[in-house]
Amino acid sequence: MPEGYNLPRTLDGSVPWEWAQKRLTNSHNYLLTSVRPDRRPHTMVVWGIWLENIYYFSTASSTRKAKNLASNPNCVVCNENVEEAVIVEGEAHPLEVKDIPKPAFELYHKKYGWKLDPDMGPVFQVTPRVVFAMPEKLFPAGATRWSFAS
Repeated sequence: MPEGYNLPRTLDGSVPWEWAQKRLTNSHNYLLTSVRPDRRPHTMVVWGIWLENIYYFSTASSTRKAKNLASNPNCVVCNENVEEAVIVEGEAHPLEVKDIPKPAFELYHKKYGWKLDPDMGPVFQVTPRVVFAMPEKLFPAGATRWSFAS
């Protein structure tokens, strides 16, 4: 972790990547923060799935988040349980139907009983740049950061 947080400088007590993946996969609701054109943040609850280290979600193209992401793809996705917080910083990009992984449709339907339908609005993929884990009960040793190649 960066300087100034008074966190351990070793990996002793850090959580494994599987810990973060489990929480990202099992979360029912996620918080998505995007950036408005005037640079103010916008946070909204969204449904989505975590699949092969990428977060997928859909929204109507008329929503504030879709408009924000169209002009600035930088965003943050968080799982719903802040006591076991996983924070994903990355970029969101809309996908063509052919680029949506086939398992995404089944996983989304199984999770929500709702169809992941590109006809209703764009399906975005959020590719992580960095992911943070902040497990409250393991703090400060459990605070962990993973970096992803761009």
